[in-house]
Amino acid sequence: MSSRTVRVLLGLFLGSLVLLATFSAGLGVGLALPNFTGSGRQTDLPPAELELPNIAPRTGGTVQPPEDVEQLFAPFWEAWDIVHQDYVDQPLDDGALMRGAIRGMVDSLGDPHSSYMDPDEYLQANLPLDGEYEGIGAWVDSEGELLTIISAMPNSPAERAGLEPGDQVIAVDGEDVTALDGSLVIRRVLGPAGTSVDLTIRREGLVEPLVVTIVRERIALPSVESEMLEGGIGYVRLYTFAGQTGGDLEQALRSLLQEDPIGLILDLRGNGGGFLTTAVEVASQFVPQGTVLTERFGDGREQVYEAERGGLATEIPLVVLIDGGTASASEIVAGAIQDHGRAELVGETSFGKGSVQNWVPLDADQGAVRVTIARWYTPNDRLIHGVGLEPDHVVAPAEDPAVEGSDPQLDKAVELLLVGVPLQ
Repeated sequence: MSSRTVRVLLGLFLGSLVLLATFSAGLGVGLALPNFTGSGRQTDLPPAELELPNIAPRTGGTVQPPEDVEQLFAPFWEAWDIVHQDYVDQPLDDGALMRGAIRGMVDSLGDPHSSYMDPDEYLQANLPLDGEYEGIGAWVDSEGELLTIISAMPNSPAERAGLEPGDQVIAVDGEDVTALDGSLVIRRVLGPAGTSVDLTIRREGLVEPLVVTIVRERIALPSVESEMLEGGIGYVRLYTFAGQTGGDLEQALRSLLQEDPIGLILDLRGNGGGFLTTAVEVASQFVPQGTVLTERFGDGREQVYEAERGGLATEIPLVVLIDGGTASASEIVAGAIQDHGRAELVGETSFGKGSVQNWVPLDADQGAVRVTIARWYTPNDRLIHGVGLEPDHVVAPAEDPAVEGSDPQLDKAVELLLVGVPLQ
């Protein structure tokens, strides 16, 4: 193939990618693994991202390139010629140069949640899991510059190892992973129960990185747990927003309400999120009507999600617990409840995940581009991305969570219900 032909083809490809990064509508969600599945199964370390229903597939159409496209790409071709003529190690891999150009283009958006996966990375990220979900037991944000811990699951190896919200994984088993996509870092952390993994952690407040050795286990985590507390208060904890969570919550609420509680506590602490549709189902159990969230897309479109009628706990006094591990779908629920004046929030500022991403596979198996395609807003039009939800009552967690019965945040919620939280 002549140099001129390569230049023309690559120029057209790069031009289409510029338009793709700007105007992509996306495919259905669930491409990037690990993630929740519709069957309710869950993987270890799922990313805190939302499922996007009703997003139209790409049609393959193109947008007319800018009139000055030749002048726009002149510096690129000049650089292309320089490296081909002057770089010491020849011949060059044109495909690698092309993929590097795509990666640089997406990185230039300045959005830590938009990125590019080359064909090998994308293939690895989408390999089917074997159904044996074994690992360290932590919810993570895989879409930023570094894989970041949202929260450790209760009674998990990650919790026992002392992993904290905000911890950033910079190496796995001594190998630097700062240049890898978060989905690939997750796969390096996953592994058979009984084996160990060394994580090098960057933690705010520490000068030197922290190396933590964790023995993997099989992670079995319920979607919902519930019980009656002393004083006639119902307690429900949601660990995730998987496919079955809405049904599990409804069953738990029916059981609790038969006990005629004076109030309910909804515990969303450490809940890293999951399906958007599940978030709407959960919010609808507590909010009688009105908007749950609004998504706003780059092309100006909006999609409003309304509460579904028939919720079981729309009138009973309610308090919601949140912390730094409350993210994504959990923040949708907590934000809707707070904005509608349905309940007060107790605990610490939530994680702050208010954007929505989608993977768009490139033609001819050339990898995929992940693009932030929307941001979601609370009913009062608040964008919580990077900020989080502020609790109505700020309460620090127990200094030593291992001490039995030591939970000042839960104690505050109980106190509010016992003295009477007015409904608005």
